Amino acid sequence: MKKTQGLSMAMGIAFVGFITQFGGGFASGAQIYQYFINYGMWMLLMPVVAQGIMAIFYLYGMKYAYENKTYDYRNFSDRFYGKFSIVFSNLYEVEYIVMVCLAPAVAFATGASILNTLTGIPYIICTMLIGASIFVVTLFGTDFVRKYSSVLSVTVIVGLLVVLIPNIIFQWDTIMASFAKVNAGEMPVNSMQSGSFLSALMRGCVYGIFQLTAIGLMYQHVRGVADVKDIKKSMVYMFIINTVIMELAVVGLMAVAFLPELAEASVPMLLLVQSGVGASVLTPIISVLIILGAVSTGVTMIAGIVERTVKKVEKKRPVKRIHYVAVSLLFTLLAFSVAQFGLIPLIGRGYSYIGYATLFVIIIPFIVHFIASKFTRAGKPDMEAI
Repeated sequence: MKKTQGLSMAMGIAFVGFITQFGGGFASGAQIYQYFINYGMWMLLMPVVAQGIMAIFYLYGMKYAYENKTYDYRNFSDRFYGKFSIVFSNLYEVEYIVMVCLAPAVAFATGASILNTLTGIPYIICTMLIGASIFVVTLFGTDFVRKYSSVLSVTVIVGLLVVLIPNIIFQWDTIMASFAKVNAGEMPVNSMQSGSFLSALMRGCVYGIFQLTAIGLMYQHVRGVADVKDIKKSMVYMFIINTVIMELAVVGLMAVAFLPELAEASVPMLLLVQSGVGASVLTPIISVLIILGAVSTGVTMIAGIVERTVKKVEKKRPVKRIHYVAVSLLFTLLAFSVAQFGLIPLIGRGYSYIGYATLFVIIIPFIVHFIASKFTRAGKPDMEAI
């Protein structure tokens, strides 16, 4: 029974890691082009690099959170960075808040646009429906969010397989022809790259590093873990699931990599479906997957900051249900406002810059912390040991 519970917990955490990353941007295929396909033949290797970066740093952070019982990202930061927390904790706080503004806001905009296209319901109503879905799910707390993420992850994975595998089989000759062109030095439509290994490696690392900005929302999910081995297993599962799905998406989307229509396509995955097999059936499926991916991103982002805020309140007074409702509503409305009033481009530009801060707030400190831990007897220092 204990082994079964451990497996269930490990898979649950792995699915949170999946659904956090593979939101509407991935389901649409836009991220695959932006970060991988545009960089030539190395597109097949870079998903492994990107997912490896994420799995390693997620593992290190969650292991520390489990051992030190720091389940919200602020408590984690204050403990982990020690005497440097006044700088790094606050910097990560800013990063996370910007991410909470942007990611759910993009979820509103993306999900609502697709829903509007599918149903004809006015855009403002669609954004309200998306917002209501995000708000309701976050009210049920961390355990429910993890279970919700598991169910949604399986749904998205199955949906992507249903979309990708028939099209890979049906368009195999086209895919191989596209790979032959790339191998000969020809780059896909809209690509401004040379196909060099270093540029591809840098982009793959950038993808992995930028995704690490969301690491703070993972800490809350180790609260119910019974053994640190379950965290390690969860990251192995996450790495395998994420890499396989990403590789399938890369291969599948090569079917449209040289289509002229790609230059104007905002949803490459939709172009793949429409140019492939079963368009009448698969078009609604990929549209629903984009909506589900968008909503899931909003849920996991907001759940993280709800955990952090409510725990802050808990230090001063007993936490009541109304606190969860109020904080969830506050950040849902904030994301709704960003999406509704056209602030996404402004915050998006800010996010593109603040994303680089992840290198200095997470990557470098985690590496320094790891090295420092090797020179202490306890093996679990905070940044005071440096």
